[in-house]
Amino acid sequence: MTGRTKDDHGEVATDFRGSSTEVEPDYAAQAQQVRDAVVDEGGVREHDLPQVLHTAPAAVALIDLGEGLVTYANDSAAGLTGGRASLPIDVDAWSEAAGLTDLSGRPMRDTASPLSRVAQGIPVSGEPVAVTDAARRGSDASDEEREEAEGRLLWVTGFPLSEAVNSDERRLALVVFLQLSGAGAQRHLEMVRDRAVVATELSFTISDPSREQNPLVWVNPAFSRLTGYELDEVLGRNCRFLQGPNTDPASISRIRTALVEERPITEVLLNYRRDGTAFWNQVSITPVLDGQGRVVNFVGVQSDVTERVMVENERRAALAAAEETREQLRLLTESTSAMSASLDTTGVAEALARIVVPAMADFCCVDLLEDADGNSSVRRAAVNHRDESKVDDVRGLGRWISPTEDGRDPVGQALGSGTPSLLPELPVRPAGIAEQPELLGRYEALRPRSAVVVPLRARGQVLGALTLGTELPYGRRYSQRDLYLAADLAARAGLAVDNARLYAREHAAAETLQRSLLPAVPPMTGMTVASRYLAATDGAQVGGDWYDMLPLPDGAVGLAVGDVVGHDLRAAAAMGELRGVLRSYAWEGLGPAEVVDRCNHVIKGLGMAAMATAVYARLERGDGGGWTMRYANAGHPPPLLRRADGRVELLTGNLSPMIGATREVPREETVVACGAGDVFLLHTDGLIEAPGTDPDERTQLIADTLAAQPPDIPVEELCDRLLGVLGVDGLRDDAVLLAIRIDAADGPAAA
Repeated sequence: MTGRTKDDHGEVATDFRGSSTEVEPDYAAQAQQVRDAVVDEGGVREHDLPQVLHTAPAAVALIDLGEGLVTYANDSAAGLTGGRASLPIDVDAWSEAAGLTDLSGRPMRDTASPLSRVAQGIPVSGEPVAVTDAARRGSDASDEEREEAEGRLLWVTGFPLSEAVNSDERRLALVVFLQLSGAGAQRHLEMVRDRAVVATELSFTISDPSREQNPLVWVNPAFSRLTGYELDEVLGRNCRFLQGPNTDPASISRIRTALVEERPITEVLLNYRRDGTAFWNQVSITPVLDGQGRVVNFVGVQSDVTERVMVENERRAALAAAEETREQLRLLTESTSAMSASLDTTGVAEALARIVVPAMADFCCVDLLEDADGNSSVRRAAVNHRDESKVDDVRGLGRWISPTEDGRDPVGQALGSGTPSLLPELPVRPAGIAEQPELLGRYEALRPRSAVVVPLRARGQVLGALTLGTELPYGRRYSQRDLYLAADLAARAGLAVDNARLYAREHAAAETLQRSLLPAVPPMTGMTVASRYLAATDGAQVGGDWYDMLPLPDGAVGLAVGDVVGHDLRAAAAMGELRGVLRSYAWEGLGPAEVVDRCNHVIKGLGMAAMATAVYARLERGDGGGWTMRYANAGHPPPLLRRADGRVELLTGNLSPMIGATREVPREETVVACGAGDVFLLHTDGLIEAPGTDPDERTQLIADTLAAQPPDIPVEELCDRLLGVLGVDGLRDDAVLLAIRIDAADGPAAA
């Protein structure tokens, strides 16, 4: 049985109960009459069923459930196909012959059609289908017949006849077709609509695009509960009344375009209830087509997704904040690493300028305070701009942030009192440079929009200032958060600048101490001498490299080059002690091997915690005017001898362990004869042990370079050429180079 109830708007709603459906009393009675007749004859054979169904007041067909075939159709059912279907026939083929489609015009074969479900043994209590194939009435049909056939609606009911089986045990199903026409069809559609949309909690609307402004023609109660608008307040109005000041115009434009193009669309947009409160509305709009494929309505479904959107926005905000924090930490980490890698203040400033552009600014400058002879001055140590062609403009502006209207000078404040400044908006034409055309031109070329000025400070002292700027028109407006980040960067930069200055002072002091320990080579009769001492740049420690030349009482010349292990004050102190011990033994006139051996005994006996490599040699003039070199080598790189004819010899004779390495070791000396024009070259391992190179290859490079020089090249120039070929910038260890040329005539030569 069926009953009819009233919904909240007074519309008729259908209440479905039992196995039959009330579409209209006459239709239901006819369908029930056919069903009752078949049930009453439940025991008849298949050949008896046509007698029952032939006079039924509806179109009736039988379906073989095992084969999925229509095996019988009474005259009314056969009329649906126009006599073009020969039985038995497949269910979908029979539907196509009858011109049956769903309400949107799709063929039954493409849908879960009621006939297909009945053929599967599934009861269908009642569903509408459309007849859209006018051609099935034949080519001789009149226009009126074609128009009558087009757009008709049929009500389909079907069920298995489980009690009626034939002698072959075949199961059958019964299908009844009732025509819906006129008011009955319209009421059916209304009841189906009401049944679907009144019962749902989703907000449901129908608009009519055939009327101006596509107004709403129906809404369900859920719409009123969602928006606060009653039915009589919305009918005849376009649903844009839900829009408000913060509704996204882009979303509205996309919806409008979809309506014009008659396609479905889903959008989430901000709408407003009747009381003015905002909510996030997910709107899904779908066009409804008639049997001819024309849009007759738009159906809209609205859902309040405010909570979902808020959660999503909070999630996005949290992710954005986390990403921003991560980027800031990355920036701080990378900046600390980059600035710490430099050991001079300019390098620190340049590293800072490279980091902040473009990560934080369109351009920047780093100013450092310099203290020379008790007078402070400001030096622009580094500038940067995302456009390299504008770097000179930044550098040439000097303090491009002029004093503000209240007389404050942000850069001066940062350098003087260490006060940071946040300047969210900069003037188009600063008063401080308005009368200086060149500076004003540079300022206008930069087009600054916003700026931050923060001091660089360490150990309570201001060391400089960092100025960040953004450019019009796309540069961002700095906020307090940017000021905090810039201050953190500047604090790290201040520590790096302070460390660089401490290193510079310590390195200068260490180099001064080192050089003070080295002798001033006196003029030597019969030879020309040149020396070089190179301090390492990797660290501020003093080293243990040294060289020495001294005229001896017996007329010989003592010559020593050595390197104490270590790079600290202990190594320098040990070097000074060893040099003094060696000079004292050399002054006694002892031979090279014995001098080295006695130095070894002293180091071991006195517990000097150092080992050293060294070469000690005696240059002695013979009676005929020639020279002899006697030397002993304790683990030191071999000296080189360039003969006057250009030949180069590596003096590798009688190598022995390092001084201080062992207590008892026999040492011997090597004798080399030399003459006028010969050049001796001695060095420490700092020249040949450069990072990433082979010491043997570097030694060979020295020999090749030495051989390639002209015979009369001055020893000073020779030293410079050798250092140029070796590339000694950025040495990791101290280095000594000593060159001695034997002169043709007697007489002192310049050191």
